[in-house]
Amino acid sequence: MEIFAWQFIKFALVGTSGLFIDFGITFLLKEKFSFNKYFANSIGFSFVVISNYFLNKYWTFQDLNPEIFSQAGKFVLIAIIGLIINNQVIYLFNHKKRWNFYIAKVFAIGIVVLWNFSANYLYTFSQ
Repeated sequence: MEIFAWQFIKFALVGTSGLFIDFGITFLLKEKFSFNKYFANSIGFSFVVISNYFLNKYWTFQDLNPEIFSQAGKFVLIAIIGLIINNQVIYLFNHKKRWNFYIAKVFAIGIVVLWNFSANYLYTFSQ
């Protein structure tokens, strides 16, 4: 249980660093370049997937599996499902419930973190 908890903390720290990248790119594209908010959100999310894969592979899970392409494919699949969840939650709370876009985004990220960690722990980086 101790290793699991430590891995979750590391995963959350990696995710927090990605949060700044995600919000920065999303804000820049949405507010400065007037991109559609869902497209801007998806681009920000995509940049983070790449950096988070490598940080989680080598730091969080200390994984030495040489099958990087198949493993990265699993990570991307989980991230795409997470992106769908992310955009659905944002749509629900921003469009339907009229929450501020960025507050809805923070809420969505909280939900997606639980999905991403669980799926990557059990599927992508399982020993």
